Amino acid sequence: MFAMIEALQDIHDFLPCRTPQRWIENALANQDLMLIDHAHCEKKAASTALSLMYRYVDNSDLLNRMSRLAREELRHFEQVLAIMNRRGVEYGHLSPARYAAGLRQEVRTEDPGRLVDVLIVGAIIEARSCERFAALALHLDEKLADFYTGLLKSEARHYQDYLTLAEQANNGPVDDRVSVFLALEQKLIEEPDQEFRFHSGPVMA
Repeated sequence: MFAMIEALQDIHDFLPCRTPQRWIENALANQDLMLIDHAHCEKKAASTALSLMYRYVDNSDLLNRMSRLAREELRHFEQVLAIMNRRGVEYGHLSPARYAAGLRQEVRTEDPGRLVDVLIVGAIIEARSCERFAALALHLDEKLADFYTGLLKSEARHYQDYLTLAEQANNGPVDDRVSVFLALEQKLIEEPDQEFRFHSGPVMA
């Protein structure tokens, strides 16, 4: 438990802001939609990891970390689907949130800069997911709260894995690039959004 609290504190220190209370209210009012989009997020996270494995076949550390990450994300996808099935929530297509695309707009086009930036974006997404799981768990029914709390450890590790790989790809610290993406992330998290998603900003109407 202490290790989990410590990991969560590290994530709070890393992220530029906390999730707005209005977003938590949106999530509690749209729990079916939250679960559907959560499932999509887990599937996309696995896809991102596999894409990196196909593109960077000569990076053994990346291959091992992303292989493990992809397996865990797909397992989480299966777990979310199981929860949805028990609750009678049907999985279907959703339009994507602006969040990931908004972060990726600053990704450089040539390697090694491209790889460094993609890994930083991955770290930020995993950190935000972890922060939101923890924030939501305080308000959800016991079973869903237990599930989200159980995800904190792996999401925190994924965040660290991505940052470690980014530093390796950069042959040194990545603080300057992290700052660029965190500034973007804060706007995406705090500014009002048009529709609720797991990584959306608050929907005001």
